[in-house]
Amino acid sequence: MILTLDAKRRLTIPTALAPAAAGDTFEAVYDEEEDEIVLRRVKRKRESWLEVLKQCPVPMDDLPPRRREYPKKLKL
Repeated sequence: MILTLDAKRRLTIPTALAPAAAGDTFEAVYDEEEDEIVLRRVKRKRESWLEVLKQCPVPMDDLPPRRREYPKKLKL
């Protein structure tokens, strides 16, 4: 199947060629010898935000205090 770049240099992959959804991630590799671009789907890890937060090297208690004051409420 032949795909054509649009004005913003994007490729559109038809669903008949490969089922994909918005947000799917692909790795693109250019082969100079063959003059071809190879796309490979990258599996996305479904990590919860809590697991990512637990892996953070800095505990939330050690963060520096906020430097700017909160905006003052004006009485109109």
